[in-house]
This record gives sequence, C-alpha cells and structure tokens, in this order.
Amino acid sequence: MSSRLEQGLVVIGILVLLAAPFFVYPILLMKMLCFALFACAFNLLLGYTGLLSFGHATFFGGAAYFCAHAVKVWGWPPEAGILLGVAGAATLGLVMGFFAIRRQGIYFAMITLALAQMFYFFCVQAPFTHGEDGIQGVPRGLLFGLLDLNQPLNIYYFVLVVFLLGVFAIWRIVNSPFGMVLRSIRENENRAVSLGYSVANYKLAAFVMSAALAGLAGAVKAIVFQFATLTDVTWQMSGEVILMTLLGGIGTMVGPIVGAGLVVGLENALATSGFPVMIATGAIFMACVMLFRRGIVGEIQARWTARRERGSGNEVNV
Repeated sequence: MSSRLEQGLVVIGILVLLAAPFFVYPILLMKMLCFALFACAFNLLLGYTGLLSFGHATFFGGAAYFCAHAVKVWGWPPEAGILLGVAGAATLGLVMGFFAIRRQGIYFAMITLALAQMFYFFCVQAPFTHGEDGIQGVPRGLLFGLLDLNQPLNIYYFVLVVFLLGVFAIWRIVNSPFGMVLRSIRENENRAVSLGYSVANYKLAAFVMSAALAGLAGAVKAIVFQFATLTDVTWQMSGEVILMTLLGGIGTMVGPIVGAGLVVGLENALATSGFPVMIATGAIFMACVMLFRRGIVGEIQARWTARRERGSGNEVNV
C-alpha cells in the first residue's frame, strides 16, 4: 500500500476508536484493546524475529498480578502499578529469554512452555496471588491524582492512549535499524551471524521488549477489570494469543489487532448462546488456514501487492 493510503487508514481507525464508546459497550472495547496490544507484542517476537513462544501468558498474567497487588495491597496509584507490572514482565522476560534463546525451533517453544508452567504453579502457591481466588476488588483510583478511572469514558480513553502508544512503540522498533536486524535473523540467522551481529543478544532484547509490552497489556487489563486470576497465566492464554496473531496475519502491524478483535468479539457474542466458543473459534481458524494462509490482513496485503505489480507490468508492456 502507498504511504498516503496507510496514513489515511490509520487516521480513520483512530477516529473510529475515539467514537466507538458511544456506540459499543466500553468494557468490551477495552478488552479488545488490551488483547490487541498483547497480540501485537507477541507478533513482535514471532512475526518479526521468528521466535514462537508458548509462554507469553507469563508476562501478561504476571504483570496483572504485580499491578493488582501493588494497587490494592500497597495502595499505589494506577500508573505506578502499571509501571511495576511492565518492569516485572520485563524481568521475567529477561530470565526466561536467557534460557530459551539458547535453543531454536520447537525446542525454544517447549522451553518457554515449561518455564511458563513453572510460573503458573508458582502463582498457584504464592500467598500474594491468593491461589484460585485471585486478586479481586482492585481499585481503579485516580490517574496522576487527577483523572477518575471509575468513569467509563475516562478509563476507556486512557486504555486507548496506552494501546496507541504501545502499537506506535512496536512500529518504531520494527522500522528501526534494530528491527531490520531482527528481520534478517528471522530470514537467515546464519547469514546474520556471518555479518557480525550478536544474534543471541538481539534475540534476548526482542524477547524482553515483547515481554514488557505484553506486561503492559496485562497490567492495564487488571486495572480495567479490577482483578487478576490464574486464567491470565495458563497455557491456554498463550495459545489464545497465538491464535489471534495467526488469524490476523503474522508479520503485519494490523493483523494481530484484527485477530484479537475477531476472537474477543466472537467470545462475547457466544458467551450467552450455549454454543462452545472453542468450536466456533476452531472452525474460523480452519477456514482461515484454508482460505487465508497468511492470515486475514496478510492475505489482503499480499493480493494488493500482487495486483499493483500486475498493473505496473501492464503499464510497462504498453
């Protein structure tokens, strides 16, 4: 797509999000935004670095626990609790990444899954998490001592700002020289090594950044829904974010957002219907695999590019 078209679509998307709470239930929108940021953070690792993690729920749920405990028990303001959640997720990412990046492919994925399960059982036993009850009744408080987050519009626009800043940070990382190195590692790791890049350090840095941004999504979710539970750190949560990213299109900026919106919207629509959500999600995933192998957004971009190339070739022939 041309840069002008992309910029126009971004502006339209932001305007739609600004007007959305007047037409759609704000809590549902905030859930979509939190999971969209989570999926974008995961896509930074999978789509642009080529590392498949089965343990990203550790950072999402861990940050939710850290933030919820700090705000409820220690009485911290929401912004401080969120920052603690991000720092905690980054620390977990540093520890997990230190061990995981020593392996590649399925071995990398299995190590992240194993470490994530260790953290899950830690959350089951740790006193501050309250086990299966979780941390409930987390106060939203006042943002910077001024903005009352108990007001639906106030907290929605706060979540929207966090989401936009998080996506912008990912876009900036991807389009920086650092991001170019990550892409080269994804395409041909041996060549990146031959060019003199410290691949292990780049992988670890990408892992920590992805963990921190996933933690940002988890911490904000804890403030929005006012609780943190074991559901946020289960392996199913890691699988769900993988599904969101694959549905939307890995290696694209908008794909994980579309995938998250689709999955969360479907779960909400079927919540009271009695129809198993996982069956519906699985059916949609199978349809996307057969019809949109690059994901929904990835397939659209690929077809748009092919169409433009054919048009340019026809013009040259004429």
